[in-house]
Amino acid sequence: MVEIKGIISPIITPMNADESVNYDELRAQIDRLIENGVHGIFTFGTNGEGYILSEDEKVNIMKAAVEQVAGRVPVYASTGLISTADTIRLSNKAKEIGVDVLSIITPSFAAASQDELYTHFKTVAENVDLPIVLYNIPARTGNAIAPDTVGKLSKIENIIGVKDSSGNFDNILQYIEQTRDREYFSVLSGNDSLILWTLLAGGTGGVAGCSNVYPFTMSQIYEQFLKGDILSSRTYQDSIRSFRNCFKFGNPNTIVKYAVAELRFPVGKCRTPFNQLSEQGFEALRQVIAENKAKGMK
Repeated sequence: MVEIKGIISPIITPMNADESVNYDELRAQIDRLIENGVHGIFTFGTNGEGYILSEDEKVNIMKAAVEQVAGRVPVYASTGLISTADTIRLSNKAKEIGVDVLSIITPSFAAASQDELYTHFKTVAENVDLPIVLYNIPARTGNAIAPDTVGKLSKIENIIGVKDSSGNFDNILQYIEQTRDREYFSVLSGNDSLILWTLLAGGTGGVAGCSNVYPFTMSQIYEQFLKGDILSSRTYQDSIRSFRNCFKFGNPNTIVKYAVAELRFPVGKCRTPFNQLSEQGFEALRQVIAENKAKGMK
């Protein structure tokens, strides 16, 4: 069984000027992230614009990622769709391709009860022979996985973790409390500012959008924690605050992609209509990128 731990990078999906996927740059970014210490590559999550990619594109991205990673770190794929049947179909395709771990997001748009969510995740787990990490991001999907539902789902053998992007640290704590009796169940922070605190509380890492910009810095939050150097880990954790402050200017994953482009990597913009940044936001971002570069952040 794959261990779900460390800094897992929800890699951006590079785009050409015509909004087609730039697979050559995707491969280059995979190498860059791994060489700077990330512990997993997570394809087409929120930062990878999974919400706007076609299924064929997702399949091709998974193929490119599995081939390029070449076993160096686990490959995660966000295969959750709105219907249970569609989620199972794409998840089994991911298994055929060679993905290591599935991330299954809550269904979106229509309101779902906790019983419906439990049945959805349980049915997917029973029909896909891969490890599954649940994904809670209620601000984007409209549906939240309650802590006691995570507790029930953690008893299913191949559901081995949960990523929480609610921004509510108490929710992370309750996920940890509900799953303590399950050996090897992992709780991950989906909020980059909470990674160290999640580790201190008993979690195992984070899915960190900022790792697209600062892969070494983010990986060191985990590496220094493992060494027992909490002060150093916190220094790395605190160092991303100025960049995260730029998120007030727009969609966070749009900001992340602008930042990677500002580092002179040809990743393009996010797909329309989610690709605009005000002049004020762009200037603030450029200043932060320059300041952090002068500090040696990478």
